[in-house]
Amino acid sequence: MTLRIFTSHAIAGIIVSMKLAIVHDWLNQMGGAEDVLAEFQQLFPQAPIYTSIYARELMPEIMQSWDIRPNWLDHLPGIYRHHQPYLPLYPLGFARTDLSAYDVILSNKSGFCHGVQRRPDAAHICYCLTPTRYVWLASDYLAGEGMGKAAGLALKPLNAGLKRWDYAAAQGVTHFIAISTEIQERIRRFYHRQSTVVFPPVDTERFQPNQRPPEPFFLSLGRLIPYKRVDLAIAACNRLGARLLIAGVGRDQRRLQALAGPTIAFLGRVSDTEATDLMARCQAFLFPGLEDFGITPLQAQAAGRPVIAFGGGGALDTVVPGRTGELFGEQSVASLVEVLARFDPERYDPAVCRRHALGFNRQRFHQEIMAFVTRVQAGSEPPSAFLTPA
Repeated sequence: MTLRIFTSHAIAGIIVSMKLAIVHDWLNQMGGAEDVLAEFQQLFPQAPIYTSIYARELMPEIMQSWDIRPNWLDHLPGIYRHHQPYLPLYPLGFARTDLSAYDVILSNKSGFCHGVQRRPDAAHICYCLTPTRYVWLASDYLAGEGMGKAAGLALKPLNAGLKRWDYAAAQGVTHFIAISTEIQERIRRFYHRQSTVVFPPVDTERFQPNQRPPEPFFLSLGRLIPYKRVDLAIAACNRLGARLLIAGVGRDQRRLQALAGPTIAFLGRVSDTEATDLMARCQAFLFPGLEDFGITPLQAQAAGRPVIAFGGGGALDTVVPGRTGELFGEQSVASLVEVLARFDPERYDPAVCRRHALGFNRQRFHQEIMAFVTRVQAGSEPPSAFLTPA
């Protein structure tokens, strides 16, 4: 099959003679992984998308025109709305997915989809959102899901087997791409492989400065779940008497509302229009969680506003201290209070914030992915090196 690879911008009319397949973990909810998948589909519109499950009625209508091919897991009862109990079966589902007909496999991986079969002479490019979190960072994952030590002990034997499978599957990948320097380090630590960093795409055109002075409130926007650490933002603003607007919903909402003082307001789910308006109006965006990358800080910077983030994970790649925001050193109330207390919104130039965010835009992502795939196809991109375990 000959694929015509394009984007809606500059990369048009490039013809690459190859059979390419896209692989994605599951399609029963929308999130950052699915946003990346949509970009891959734009780049490779004729490529089939192999996945474990496809809950058609839960996904955007635009996906109905895509060539989506779920495996046998798609037929298991209740899996669309409760896919976590079936996690031990996902390795088997992908291990039985035979893609030996394809020259290039492009996997969009946070789970087990990198374990598909390929020909020995085919290339497998893994865009790694993270090494499988509930395998390699099991205690953090279980805590985020509200499970305790007992659950961790019960799952320990299963987890050991999943680690062995996941590691072996990673050795079958020819080329690793990491979404951040944090994920690059995890690929090295868990899979003993080198990787190239290509940051995820950010829709910088949707977010624009409003050309007005910032208003005296901080903003938090995203899902209200424990690992996002919105509780730190609430506690710090309570202590300082600072105004904080919290946009989003999630299972942690009731607990967070109980923590909030009179200067904290919960806005619930907001529209895209409301989100862009809030980003442009706030004096700073608060990002206290530890994220693999984190799109929202760059959306805020595209709107000309600085970010106050925990100094770890993806924020180390996206926030420039003193120019586009500030980093606080510990995930503690005291550490965040220290930064908020000396924060002066007048120190940050909206044009500088936006210019920094533009370096992460969708066109850049398209160009870097296309260049990487082209080099792999031409044989000029060496495979990601295997590293000796420490």
